[in-house]
Amino acid sequence: MRASPSFYVGQIIYHRRLNYRGVVIDVDPCFKGSDLWYQSVARTCPDRDQPWYRILVDGTDDATYAAEVDLEPDRVCGPVSHPAVEQAFSGYDGDRYRIPTH
Repeated sequence: MRASPSFYVGQIIYHRRLNYRGVVIDVDPCFKGSDLWYQSVARTCPDRDQPWYRILVDGTDDATYAAEVDLEPDRVCGPVSHPAVEQAFSGYDGDRYRIPTH
């Protein structure tokens, strides 16, 4: 049985193993990447049958895909600096990013 995601789109997180902050832009209930990506990038081999998150990495132009086991809520409590934030969200409310309503 898969766990429900602990984080949500717009939430700012911290990757405890790789030491970066970021904002969640998408949530998958389980790993949705390729076997090749998993074998070459996911070096610690986190369980595929847990929530995985697409994340815009603070202070970079990078986006990443991370397993829930490596994440925790951010404690810095500030916005994320990434060029795609304005495209992905409608604003920042001091705690999280707002999802645009169309």
